[in-house]
Amino acid sequence: MPLFRSKAEAKVRDAGYDPARLPPGQYLTEKWPILHAGEVAHVDLATWRLRIFGEVETEVTLDYEQLRALPATEITTDIHCVTRWSRFDAGFKGVRWSELAKLCRPKPSAHFVIEHAEAGYTTNVPLAAFEQESSLIAYEADGEPLPVEHGGPVRAVVPHLYFWKSAKWLNGLELAAADRPGFWERYGYNNDADPWKEERYAF
Repeated sequence: MPLFRSKAEAKVRDAGYDPARLPPGQYLTEKWPILHAGEVAHVDLATWRLRIFGEVETEVTLDYEQLRALPATEITTDIHCVTRWSRFDAGFKGVRWSELAKLCRPKPSAHFVIEHAEAGYTTNVPLAAFEQESSLIAYEADGEPLPVEHGGPVRAVVPHLYFWKSAKWLNGLELAAADRPGFWERYGYNNDADPWKEERYAF
């Protein structure tokens, strides 16, 4: 076993967790590190909108109160960053894709989701990733409104993938028939981003 892995697993075990929860190449942190491209986006709740468009029968635009009025789900999940930290038992509250799908009615041609965020940031995931029960459009974290430095007012949470696939400062979900690489994917990050397979980079 590599030395890093043995030390990382020992820390997890000492903290009272099952080391099997830690993907390869990761280490456990109790903190929530702040990482993003560019500056922190300060979004005005009064003008924020979530647009759902593309391969849908009905284009939908929701303001913050309309999003919060939809049936909510709370999850506790582990999250994993490509920079090698993992945080266990992170709490999020938000709306599952299934609720949004009732409003926009995806077309049969919809196979991918392009997440749009402030400053033109995008990332891409299969629609099936959003359909998992652990995925949310989140507006709360750990029982509080989502902090701006962690993507507030609203971010995607797709916890079974490296966390750059969970766009901060989310403002659009574009359903697409074909995949389209986003910001980090164009810079050489792996398109699939499975932490259990260490799919960090494309090279």
